[in-house]
Amino acid sequence: MYSRRLEALFRKKGIKVGSRIRITISGKPKEGLLMPKAELGDPDSAVIKLDSGYNIGIKHRKGVRTEKAMGKTPEDVREEKSYEMGRVDKKLLSLKFNPRKPPVSLIATGGTIASRVDYRTGGVKAMENPREFLHNVPELADIVNVRHLRNPFNKMSEDMGYRDWQEIARLVARDLNSGMKGAIVTHGTDFLHFTSAALSFMLRNLHKPVVLVGAQRSSDRGSSDAGMNLICSAHAAVGEIAEVGICMHGESADTYCFFTRGTKVRKMHSSRRDAFRPINELPLARVYPDGRTEVLNKKHRKRNDREKVEADTRFEPKVALLKAYPGSDPGVIDYLVSKGCRGFVIESSGLGHVPTACSKSWIPAVRKHVKDGIPFVTASQTLYGRINPHVYANLRALYHEAGAIPGGDMLPETAYVKLGWVLGHTKSPEKVREMMLTSYSGEITERSVPGSFLY
Repeated sequence: MYSRRLEALFRKKGIKVGSRIRITISGKPKEGLLMPKAELGDPDSAVIKLDSGYNIGIKHRKGVRTEKAMGKTPEDVREEKSYEMGRVDKKLLSLKFNPRKPPVSLIATGGTIASRVDYRTGGVKAMENPREFLHNVPELADIVNVRHLRNPFNKMSEDMGYRDWQEIARLVARDLNSGMKGAIVTHGTDFLHFTSAALSFMLRNLHKPVVLVGAQRSSDRGSSDAGMNLICSAHAAVGEIAEVGICMHGESADTYCFFTRGTKVRKMHSSRRDAFRPINELPLARVYPDGRTEVLNKKHRKRNDREKVEADTRFEPKVALLKAYPGSDPGVIDYLVSKGCRGFVIESSGLGHVPTACSKSWIPAVRKHVKDGIPFVTASQTLYGRINPHVYANLRALYHEAGAIPGGDMLPETAYVKLGWVLGHTKSPEKVREMMLTSYSGEITERSVPGSFLY
């Protein structure tokens, strides 16, 4: 609710939520649609949506003039009781795609890309219908025929788990094997790289593109990246690079997107539109909104529409991701084992170190549990570079004496997902070591490419 003073002013001027109003401050007018007041906002500040798509709040004080502006407004075309600011009218959600365009599957799982501003609270909430964000990107109809639009669940990525990965993998495999040229998976960004890694391992014999895409800013914001990300993802989904990958902004401007391998990509910024960066590898391709694609990494699978993909979704969820740090207590390992944990990935320092020659050495705990058949895999906290178990004496104690498995240049998140997938197939220590050291989806590169650092 706005303050009584503002409410009285709005009634006097014939202004309602959704009305187009003009607020003049020091002779400078600001015009836009009156928004509902956020619950935590200043009740004496009117919030208006500018034509640019951005919202501003203007405090009502002496010298500020507020009046109803001319022009067609939402209240002119519908009853206020049936209108919710920001929502696409159901009459507009009938999507028509050209059947002559390449058929693709679109699996919507939630996240910012499928969200809009809730003007009651000022926060972002999930759309009820994924067709809402497709409505905002009519260009898709010129690129693909979205034949299957699936919405298995609506979750923010931090609420997802391995069962969600399994469900997505099964849907993707079913659609690709039914004749779809590719699959697009819309998803929240925070844990997007966990899901891209999981699908990379769970989709065996993949020979069609599976493109994961999200947005840093909701579709109804003026600076949203959702539209261009979807457009570039559609081009990637019907392209020749048959990999699981993430396709999102490659730079802050709306110039191009990177399509990056699902096991070698990570969210590296909390809010930038180009937050997803390739780690220890070049991007697979640079994809432009007009469909032009520059292949940057020649090591990828090529499309083969005759092959059938297998959804191999076996997964052991009782795996832990631990971070080694100065003074960290290895007793947490014993505790997690007592709770049934069956495998560990350690975010180690540098070339693969953990506290060793100190009062809280991790070596005895690792050695004890490795003998009991529990695997320990290391991945470097530096992200860039790779584990090398041969350089320092402390490294030799962890890998040669205690029996930890060096994770090469795998990302910690990728190693965590991979270990769960491997343990879903075998509990044999020898086989676990063999599988963890085998690159199934490009997660371990043969050599480090200097040009990939901070790409």
